Amino acid sequence: QVQVVESGGGLVQAGGSLRLSCAASGMSFSINTMGWYRQAPGKQRELVASITSGGRTNYADSVKGRFSIPRANAKNTVSLQMNSLKPEDTAVYYCNVITGSLAYWGQGTQVTVSS
Repeated sequence: QVQVVESGGGLVQAGGSLRLSCAASGMSFSINTMGWYRQAPGKQRELVASITSGGRTNYADSVKGRFSIPRANAKNTVSLQMNSLKPEDTAVYYCNVITGSLAYWGQGTQVTVSS
């Protein structure tokens, strides 16, 4: 049974930091890419950051220099370190896992940044 579980969301003041974590299990094939998307109310889901199995990272322009994906401490896990948070970062953050041609999503975790 495939599971993608996020944790670490919450409420933080502008300028603060949060760290999200995601753990994936049950995949039949090796993971190619793990990443984070977010969706704010009334907006489309957008890519925030991702990392390939080879370690290549990709960041949305809006988060470059503020967010990062730290080195994973365990297999099939990914974190998102978010610094200098802004109110416009408020959204539900989803972990995304790609294996071959299949994509899996977590249930989402709310991040709220107050001004």
